[in-house]
Amino acid sequence: MELTKIRSLAGTVFVILAFAPFFSLHAAADKADLWQTNYKQALAQAAKENKQVLLDFTGSDWCIYCIQMDREVLGKSQFENFASKNLVLVKLDYPRRKKLPPGEMQQNDQLQQQYSIEGYPTYVLLDSRGKEVKRVVGYVDGGPSAFIKWIEGK
Repeated sequence: MELTKIRSLAGTVFVILAFAPFFSLHAAADKADLWQTNYKQALAQAAKENKQVLLDFTGSDWCIYCIQMDREVLGKSQFENFASKNLVLVKLDYPRRKKLPPGEMQQNDQLQQQYSIEGYPTYVLLDSRGKEVKRVVGYVDGGPSAFIKWIEGK
């Protein structure tokens, strides 16, 4: 009887371990889905859902403070949970080592001029109609809670 329970338990553990990579891939896909690259689609979504838009002007593969913000703030579950409920996120990247699709590169260059971006990272918060509410340039100390407070205006 005990041997049967052990085999059953071992089988259950095997099934869980066998499918664990699929669950983690799904979670990673959900996180990636938070960030869009199409500005116009993001504005349409924000208007439809009555959310603010956060533009992240970044140099993802060379800017030290951009990478640090991604790792210590934007990639943390506290920020991701807040963002999924309150924001439409748009990453406007200016990489040096990887190539962007031509249309995305053109869009990002146009938005860089439109918003007078002079440094990275720059975060621009827009209302649901696309009007600039405020911005911050550089690394924001204090982790996700400080960045969320900045967004909320507290």
